[in-house]
Amino acid sequence: MTTGPVLQTERFELWLPHRDDLASLCRLVADDETRRFLGQTARDEKSQWERLMRNAGSWALYGYGTFYVRPRGSNELIANCGVFHSWRGFGADIGIDDVPEGGWIVRHDWWGRGVAGEVMSAALAWFDATIGATRIACMIEQGNTASERLAARLGFCFYRQHEADDTAEPVTLNLYERIRA
Repeated sequence: MTTGPVLQTERFELWLPHRDDLASLCRLVADDETRRFLGQTARDEKSQWERLMRNAGSWALYGYGTFYVRPRGSNELIANCGVFHSWRGFGADIGIDDVPEGGWIVRHDWWGRGVAGEVMSAALAWFDATIGATRIACMIEQGNTASERLAARLGFCFYRQHEADDTAEPVTLNLYERIRA
């Protein structure tokens, strides 16, 4: 793993996952509001260890994954954003299994500051330059209008809905894709 950020934006440093990031991931999703549109995401160490392993595994196996976002010059993890390799288990016809998937989680106290837009723009530009033109899927829980607006600004287009029934209450997911020729 790297000893410094992989990318930098005007305000943020984008890091690869590191084994010491577990406590920071737990803090990232500790707030109920941060987790409101994250399905069954739990804030416990086991769940976040699994997220850390998935993120590191995407980098190791596919050469891309989400970045751990810190304000420039800070060790504070405030977001997890990028393109990772996904397997949601929804079925091949849904179009979100075994594909690159864009996603962003921003800590609640950083909402409304343009973090996801700034970081995802940099992450997508890096992905396009490094991996090449390929379809990227994205899923957003219905009602998360801020993320839907951001997805549109990033070039994602709605292609279908999926009813997730693996949660306590069924959730409607709006599925998007970004296709570069």
